[in-house]
Amino acid sequence: MNEQKTRRPRQADIATLAGVSVSTVSRVLANEPGISDTVRRHILKVAAEHGYPVKSAAEAVSGGLALIASDGVTGGLSVFYEAIVEGLRAGAAEAGMPFEVRLVREDRAVPDAVRDYMQTAGAEGLFLVGIDPNEMLRDWLEASMTPTVLVNGTDPRMRFDGVSPANFFGAYEATSRLTKAGHRRILHLTASHRHTIRERIRGFEAAIAAVPGAEGRLVPLVLQGSPSRESHERTAAILAEDAGFTAAFCMNDFIAVGVLEAATEAGLRVPEDFAIVGFDDLPCALMTNPRLSTMRVDRAALGREAVSLMLSRFRNRKGAARHICQAVVPVAGGTVPNAEPVRDADDL
Repeated sequence: MNEQKTRRPRQADIATLAGVSVSTVSRVLANEPGISDTVRRHILKVAAEHGYPVKSAAEAVSGGLALIASDGVTGGLSVFYEAIVEGLRAGAAEAGMPFEVRLVREDRAVPDAVRDYMQTAGAEGLFLVGIDPNEMLRDWLEASMTPTVLVNGTDPRMRFDGVSPANFFGAYEATSRLTKAGHRRILHLTASHRHTIRERIRGFEAAIAAVPGAEGRLVPLVLQGSPSRESHERTAAILAEDAGFTAAFCMNDFIAVGVLEAATEAGLRVPEDFAIVGFDDLPCALMTNPRLSTMRVDRAALGREAVSLMLSRFRNRKGAARHICQAVVPVAGGTVPNAEPVRDADDL
């Protein structure tokens, strides 16, 4: 009881007390525009009365702008990045960092456009989320000394701070779950369009090479339409060849859903005849039958870590760049025999 009284209030508590949504509280505490002064004052008053730390003007830090790669298919925010955005918002709110978000196509993230975005937002720091900056943009960011954090992105010369899932190690672990279950001919359905994904390919290949007699086959996907539909069609064609593959590690859970459908339609029992491991632990992993075995990426933690890196960069503009990898955790499901202890999705 005493612990409950002394617990620091969360944004959800402030939202309940103020009679507004959590996202509204997050936006107010992050000093985002678009909220009426009346609502803003009310939320700040409630937060102050209940002990939620609100930064004063004197303590305020520089503002940040997140440019996020829009989904090429829907033109919107992909499911993978939604939780990253929430982590960014929460981290910015706790730090008192004014913060805005813009969706942008990666090919339009050029210096002139980025400069305009930042000036309009009044931002000093830039988060590039799911965007690998091209050489022109990298050169401009470096020359202008713009504090930049790459979120699930990379710079081959390591000029900028960044945070990402441990893609190599996560893929190695995912593939090892299949080899430990006795599988020796394993498919990897993937697309090599980004460095983060190529790291997953490297992890898959390393795990295959570590097991004598194991064979891996890369199945490249174009991903211009539905990932599950494309992976379904490619897997169905491979299984029809009777090539002897008994398992698949998939680049993400959407692709794994298509593989599961193809295996089931081919009359294979999952996981007895054909095993599957996905990646990312997206909501769809809980909706399959059997439930998808996958690898959990803590996307909200990526967002919070990115804010921490930005705050450090504001304090030290000339320090060496840092890149932080977040661990990727195995999540139990029903599409691969559990040959080793893994975390259950309900415990994460």
